[in-house]
Amino acid sequence: MELVSTLGAIVALAVAIGLILKKVSPTYGMVAGALIGGLIGGADLVQTVELMMGGAKNIIPAVLRILAAGVLAGVLIESGGAARIADTIVGKLGEVRALLALAVATMILTSVGVFVDVAVITVAPIALLIAERANISRFAVLLAMIGGGKAGNVMSPNPNTIAAADAFHQSLTSVMMGGVIPGLVGLLVAYLLARRLSNFGSAVHASEVHDKDHNKVLPSFGAAIVAPSVAIGLLALRPLFDIKVDPLIALPVGGIAGTLAMGKIRQLNQFSTAGLQRMLPVAVMLLGTGTLAGIVANSELKTVLIDGIANLGLPAYVLAPVAGILMSMATASTTAGTAVASQVFAATLTTLGVAPLGSAVMIHSGATVLDSLPHGSFFHSTAGAVGMQMKERLKMIPYEAAIGMGITITATLIYGVFNLG
Repeated sequence: MELVSTLGAIVALAVAIGLILKKVSPTYGMVAGALIGGLIGGADLVQTVELMMGGAKNIIPAVLRILAAGVLAGVLIESGGAARIADTIVGKLGEVRALLALAVATMILTSVGVFVDVAVITVAPIALLIAERANISRFAVLLAMIGGGKAGNVMSPNPNTIAAADAFHQSLTSVMMGGVIPGLVGLLVAYLLARRLSNFGSAVHASEVHDKDHNKVLPSFGAAIVAPSVAIGLLALRPLFDIKVDPLIALPVGGIAGTLAMGKIRQLNQFSTAGLQRMLPVAVMLLGTGTLAGIVANSELKTVLIDGIANLGLPAYVLAPVAGILMSMATASTTAGTAVASQVFAATLTTLGVAPLGSAVMIHSGATVLDSLPHGSFFHSTAGAVGMQMKERLKMIPYEAAIGMGITITATLIYGVFNLG
């Protein structure tokens, strides 16, 4: 018998959402939600704390790998490597294919290990410049970048992928590869929507275009691409040759190789420190999600969801994308949504006979549907990147959800309906 009632789990999620909306730190919001939900759900104080600690304990391996990923992310961002990669891709595709170029650039940056919000912020100055020159709306260029970011996120060595891989005991490379086809479908959906909406929303004026970053001396494209190439190459050794190189090793080694290629090895500590600063909020947030996952995982909510899916006559694998969607909606975060859903439903999905790799990819894909709601930081950081007003940014949510649904439906067809995992 589960220790926490369905009501307790729902209260835990509701309190967490309410506190985050009130601008309370997401970590503290989820810890408070977990504590209150556990007590209301019927567990005593000692049991509630034990469930919270157990949930946080399960997330620690992912947290360590995410901290290690800070070396790669720091090198890419602080060295100018990410900006060079973005500039090169947009330059090659040109302004005629501007929206596709922006989507592809953001996808590539995210897929090689840059956080999706940082990828959007990195590409945004180029996007604004192109939007002003080509008379494309602010709405369209941001939608293209966000869609490309979502596409890259499901095939990246980012925290969300690491959390899914760890929960289902799958190699990071396998989960990354599993997201490639769904991600490419998401890219296509994003491009088609952005092109259709190219004149929808506010225009970008010449006074808004900031070209100052282009005065910065950037590394060559060849040098910039070394860091992610080495990291992904090391991770690929497991599926290719059965040589296991843990992300804890592969991601920092990629970053170190990148600094050598760019001739900036003396700045490695500076880049790593900056990368660690970017990863720390995510790592701490994941500990908070662990406490929330500990309560939800030991509640009757799982049974309610499973029974609901069964009563609708839906197959068991539908639980995976639905869990990803619901938990990303609750946390307004791909990373937190993936982490909570994976920790809560991993054992259940395995018991129901759903393949672990397929479950990981479907949960991860589902977490891209409602991850940009206003109670999360992504909503606000992306709006700020292109100077978009709140009212206009809110109008984008249904289109972002449509891109996420494209990714999710594709993943569910591949790993659920056709069981090709």
